[in-house]
Amino acid sequence: MRRYVELCRSGELHRRIGALERIIASCTLCPRSCRVDRTAGERGVCRAGALPRVASWSIHHGEERPISGRRGSGTIFFSGCNLSCVFCQNYEISQLDLGHEVGFERLSRMMIELQKAGCHNINFVTPTHTVYAILRALPEAVRRGLSVPLVYNSGGYDSTSTLKILDGVFDVYMPDFKYGSSPSGARFSGVEDYAEVAEAAIREMHRQVGDLVTDERGVAERGLLVRHLVLPGDAAVGKTVVDTVLSISPDTYLNIMDQYRPLFRASHDPDIGRRPNADSVRSLAAYARRRGLTRVYHD
Repeated sequence: MRRYVELCRSGELHRRIGALERIIASCTLCPRSCRVDRTAGERGVCRAGALPRVASWSIHHGEERPISGRRGSGTIFFSGCNLSCVFCQNYEISQLDLGHEVGFERLSRMMIELQKAGCHNINFVTPTHTVYAILRALPEAVRRGLSVPLVYNSGGYDSTSTLKILDGVFDVYMPDFKYGSSPSGARFSGVEDYAEVAEAAIREMHRQVGDLVTDERGVAERGLLVRHLVLPGDAAVGKTVVDTVLSISPDTYLNIMDQYRPLFRASHDPDIGRRPNADSVRSLAAYARRRGLTRVYHD
């Protein structure tokens, strides 16, 4: 039995829902700490209220192999974001708020419909600012028979205090680790402390779920999977990310990605307004393996 099912049946999940509702009434859900009353319709940096905005929900075959497997990942893309990345690859959703508001009952039915379609998991994309809504929808989904792993697919700018409330809810954490340097986070994502916050968050995620565990099909059951998108001129920052991930666990699953394109506002910045050098991803992956990471993958 999944831990989130146990939490729901024991009543513990309802206690945590109450804790999150109090938090969003003066929102400190993420490290931005906007302190707006989202229950009264006030909006902070993420532009979210109490109800979630969903951009899309579908079977997704383009995630990492342990997430997509053969039958696909049941992805629910939330609108808005607590980061302001100038190069966002999904900017229509994260920055332009493509999507529509849904109720908690509808969100629960999305989970069930994706499970019935055969998806290996329910993959919440950009969940940092929507965890209250996810937890509100979860008891109804459990009542309807939800039993697949839940994936927390975030930008990495997560509060450890909020993550502790989520302990046992999510089976797989899949954060980005965008920068090993906070000046890069300030310049490209609008936050002064990205590197420190992301490292602390990823350590907490690992404490909760450990290294990635897969079943006999190679599909994720539980654990941590870290992503790093290689940017132009990324070498030193990428190596810092690798070294930090290694210090968390040498068996951390690290995907070093080469999908970067100069989208959104990136084309106006001479430093990131181009594709990375073709050898950058391979070089960083080779560095990670030399340093002792045992589960390094690159697209």
